Amino acid sequence: MSKKTIIFASLILSILALTYYLFRPLSNIPPPAEFDCIEISEGSFISMDSLPLPQHIYGMGLTYRDHLVETASEYDPDILPPIFLKKLHTITEDGSDVKYPGRIDIIQAAAELEKEVAEKLEAEYEDLSPLLDYEVELGMVLLDSVLPGELEDEDFVPPLGFFIANDLSARSVLILGEGSPLRYDYWGAAKSFQGFLPLSESVWIPNDPKSNSIPCIIIETFVNGEKRQSENTDNMIYTPSEMLRFIHSKYPDHPIKKGDMILTGTAGGVAIATPRALVRLSHLLRFDRYQKLSAKLSSDQSRFLKPGDKVEIRGEGFYPVTVEITEGKNQ
Repeated sequence: MSKKTIIFASLILSILALTYYLFRPLSNIPPPAEFDCIEISEGSFISMDSLPLPQHIYGMGLTYRDHLVETASEYDPDILPPIFLKKLHTITEDGSDVKYPGRIDIIQAAAELEKEVAEKLEAEYEDLSPLLDYEVELGMVLLDSVLPGELEDEDFVPPLGFFIANDLSARSVLILGEGSPLRYDYWGAAKSFQGFLPLSESVWIPNDPKSNSIPCIIIETFVNGEKRQSENTDNMIYTPSEMLRFIHSKYPDHPIKKGDMILTGTAGGVAIATPRALVRLSHLLRFDRYQKLSAKLSSDQSRFLKPGDKVEIRGEGFYPVTVEITEGKNQ
């Protein structure tokens, strides 16, 4: 065999190996959890205002199969899923205006976590879009406080009401957490700008709840009338009880109190969706967070939200929740 033939064969094998690495299916994607599905007709609604304000708003990430796939995220059953805290000033109602975060807002959000990151953004990123995204979610609210010991009982029925919410997210801030030990703090910061939690005014309570019961309903997002997301909540991969246990494991010093909220994660169809081959290529090339941010900022941003957009979320049995994105002061 000639030297040229050997080199050519090696090149072909390298290309095949790279192609497989970039395009291989995600491994270990879990099936949906086993839920006790309850019809909306088998419960009643109360006003959200009848409950105390939450002491904490917890967010769960990567809880739907389609969202795992579209973000090329790996699933590991032996570690906690992404969990973050969302600030209380994010809560807003149907018909509200939500300010579009500007460059200064993004830099200030980064400064709260890592001063050096904010300094680099200030020095090197003159054009800094928030990459504003939508996330329709089923929300849960505690109707009573829960003791840690109760969570260990597999038959424990969590005292939960349910609502729909839009977990708005500034993806540029979220990307800045890549590779950082503060990764999920960045997730919380990305989702904690003023008004970034439009939610339903009503809470649905099942008449006869079970330990793993949820309202199995279709939840949807529309941007300027275009459907972007549509998923049944029974495709989540964790049960309410599991989520509460995860939250207690992550924040053992936080009592789970009446009024606390849990956002259960979003389905596929978000604006940030990136082909998994590109995600893996960035890992292979060892892109740091700034390179990932620059790459995303230079790519097509047409699916991300912008001032003037109207974003509506829907959930079977609930009134729609609509907000308009408006120009902020710090553009």
